[in-house]
Amino acid sequence: MASVRNERKNHEVYKIHMATAHDWEDEKRKGKKISDDGTMTFFWRAHTLTILFIFSFILVYVSVFEETSPNTNFNIKRGIVATVFTFLLFGVTQTPDGPFRRPHPAFWRLVLCMSIVYELSLVFLLFQTVHDARQLMTHLDPKLGSPLPEKDYGGNCYIFDSNHSDPFHNLKDKMDGFVVTHFLGWWLKTLILRDWWLCTVLSIMFEVLEYTLEHQLPNFSECWWDHWIMDVLVCNGLGIYLGLQTLRYLSLKQYHWRGMWNIPTYSGKLRRVAAQFTPYSWTDYEWTPTSSLKRWMAMLGVIAIFLLAELNTFYLKFVLWIPPEHYLCLGRLTLFLVMGAVAMREVFQYLDDPNCKKFGRQSWLIAAIIITEFLITIRFDWVTITKPIPKTMASFWLVGFLSLLLWTIWKFYIKRDVKNDIPQLDAATATVVKQTVSMTSGLLGGGAKPVMAAMKRKRQPGKQALHQNDILDRDDEEVDEGMEDDEDEQDNKSGVDDDHLWSSQESSPRVKQRYTRL
Repeated sequence: MASVRNERKNHEVYKIHMATAHDWEDEKRKGKKISDDGTMTFFWRAHTLTILFIFSFILVYVSVFEETSPNTNFNIKRGIVATVFTFLLFGVTQTPDGPFRRPHPAFWRLVLCMSIVYELSLVFLLFQTVHDARQLMTHLDPKLGSPLPEKDYGGNCYIFDSNHSDPFHNLKDKMDGFVVTHFLGWWLKTLILRDWWLCTVLSIMFEVLEYTLEHQLPNFSECWWDHWIMDVLVCNGLGIYLGLQTLRYLSLKQYHWRGMWNIPTYSGKLRRVAAQFTPYSWTDYEWTPTSSLKRWMAMLGVIAIFLLAELNTFYLKFVLWIPPEHYLCLGRLTLFLVMGAVAMREVFQYLDDPNCKKFGRQSWLIAAIIITEFLITIRFDWVTITKPIPKTMASFWLVGFLSLLLWTIWKFYIKRDVKNDIPQLDAATATVVKQTVSMTSGLLGGGAKPVMAAMKRKRQPGKQALHQNDILDRDDEEVDEGMEDDEDEQDNKSGVDDDHLWSSQESSPRVKQRYTRL
């Protein structure tokens, strides 16, 4: 009996540690249930042959009916634009779909192809000299190619300057258009990261980086109240708070979609069109960075690459002489937001889904882009990058890295309260546990937090324990079959199915009864 109780305890502990933050099997089932009710067929079809015909007709017109321009520069620019357009057209029609469906899968395929074009442009720029790179910018805008005027943000830090005609002139100077963009940026970043702790760490760490690198970039030299009040508390803090409220709304929302032509009223049709630009379904990101050493190191890497992307924004402007308000800077930030949304979704699945063994396409590309941008900065302005860090900040970073290293060693190698406390189960019991976890997650929409544990010692279960597990497994399968029949019966009664039909799981007495038994 003692052996049976111990094995049952091991079974429950292993089940908790094998659970994931999100039910990925249910995600796959939802993808398979997508159907077309016939009302929006044209909207969802790929139209590959139609696009090929239109594209060929344009090329025939250019080659046969249009006169060739004698301007070489014009022809080169036009040929480059046509080449990029051809690649984007092929990518939108032929590349695989990403994890997002709204507003249309073709939009996210376009984002993927645009990120490829951007990375290829960065690689080309990397092989140029700094002078030639700046001159290349003039082909995009003739106003570029000139040194940027320096603006001192930290010269006078008085909030109330009695010696000036306008005592609050310092505060008014900081209230420019970038305050709004800063606030909106952190609202969108919160929607991308979907975690308060992660957003707060990134917000504070970037201000520390500005303190560290203000001797390299004058743009980082700000007053203390500009760092911690205007940035961290007002812009970042309010943006993060609004993002959390938006996340709460999206997480609690019932996602049930109807075909637009099945809606009887015009106002309902307009609301359905507007809803096309909202998420098809919602996935909460439970990063749980301390659940395992692998997850901890991955989250440190996410933080590092995110901060490097933020720094690249300022260093690229400084190196290539691009004003902050230029459309190239705003376009890059917009592209990074849409790329980052897909990339973080792929990173979360890569870390959380045990069946996901491949790093996502968009996450691979955005990492390559950030690294290439950093290499361009190093290559074009080595003198600025290598300016020594002040001793105070160097000591601060040294203490921080040592503290982080010591805590990591203590957490995962000395205390070992996560990775090394799960007994080894044999293959038969492990299979039963995985099936039970999968079925429980499907019913409850997730399950316990993922604590993927390493096996320390092996132990053979008794026959009685295996027999009880087999009975539990068969009983669970019978409950699953009954619930699937009930769901199919309800779908047939409703008679409403659209291009994307899915409603969130609701707890039923049968689900609660089964969860209590597990």
